[in-house]
Amino acid sequence: MNFEIDDQQRDFAASINAALGAANVPAAVRSWSAGDHDPGRKVWSTLAELGVTALAVPEKFDGIEAHPVDLVVAAERLGYWGVPGPVAESVAVAPVLLADDDRSAALAAGELVVTVALPPHAPRAVDADSSGLILVAGDGEVRDGTAGEAHASVDPSRILFDVAADGAPWQADTARAFEFGALVTAAQLVGAGQAMLDGSVAYAKQRTQFGRVIGSYQAIKHKLADVHIAVEMARPLVYGAALALADGSPDTARDVSAAKAAASDAALLAARTSLQTHGAIGFTQEHDLSLLLLRVQALRSAWGDATWHRNRVLRELTRL
Repeated sequence: MNFEIDDQQRDFAASINAALGAANVPAAVRSWSAGDHDPGRKVWSTLAELGVTALAVPEKFDGIEAHPVDLVVAAERLGYWGVPGPVAESVAVAPVLLADDDRSAALAAGELVVTVALPPHAPRAVDADSSGLILVAGDGEVRDGTAGEAHASVDPSRILFDVAADGAPWQADTARAFEFGALVTAAQLVGAGQAMLDGSVAYAKQRTQFGRVIGSYQAIKHKLADVHIAVEMARPLVYGAALALADGSPDTARDVSAAKAAASDAALLAARTSLQTHGAIGFTQEHDLSLLLLRVQALRSAWGDATWHRNRVLRELTRL
C-alpha cells in the first residue's frame, strides 16, 4: 500500500507551513498560557482562511468534507508549529458529534471553536474558557456542556476543565468521534516530533564543542538518526489509520491505536533527544523547544495514553 501523499496534499501542507511560519505561533502559545487568547485566535483565523477548520465538516454546511488523510496532513502541520487551542476537538471530533446541527456552518467558517469531553479517555474539556461551545459525549449521545473547575496541565497552554452536560441530548457516532480524536492527536505528535528533530539537526550543525560542531560526533548522529527512524515509522501508521477510518474498516480501532502508540513513542524519543542535544537551554522558557516539550507530554496522554492504545492493539489482534 502506498502511503505517500499526493502533490495537492503537499501543496496544502506547504501553504499551512508558510502561513503558520509567518504567524509567530510561539508568541501566541505564550500569550495563551498567560490567559490572553487574542493572538491565538488570530492563528485560528488564519487556519480558517486556509480551510483547515472546514476539512471535516459536511459540504451542506459549507464544509469541505475532506478525506481523513487530508485532515491528518493538516494536523501534522499544526502539531509541528504547536498551534494552541482544542485542535483535535474542534477540527476533527466536533464535526462528527454535531452531525446535522446547524452550528456546523459556524465551525466550518472558523467562527466557532469547539471543545469536547468524551469520557473515559477525554474526561475533561481542554480550553473550555476560550471555546465557543462545549460538547459532552458518550454512549452514542451528545449534549451541550458548561465549564466547571479548571485544572492545570503539564502544558500551561492546555487548561483542562470539568464539564457538566446541559440540555437535551442528540444521537451521534461517539465511537467514531473518539477514533478521530486519537488519530488527529497522533498526527500532531508526529508533527511535533518532526519539528524537534528539525530543530535539533539545525542546532547540531552550528553548536561547537571542543573545536567541532556537535553534529559531527557519532553519539549525536546516532541519536538523531533514531528519532528520524521513529518518526518515519509512525507517520505511515497514522496515514494507514486515516485510510481505515475513511473505509469503515473493521480494523479501525487496531490501526488508530497503533498510530497513537507509535506517534507517542516517537514524539517522546524526539523530546528526550532534543533536550539532550540542546542541553539545559532547551528547557528554558525563552527557548521555543520548551513549548514543544510540554505539548508532547500533554498530547501523549490525550485521547488515550500509549499503554492503553497498545493494550487495545493486543485485544484487537487476539480477535483475529
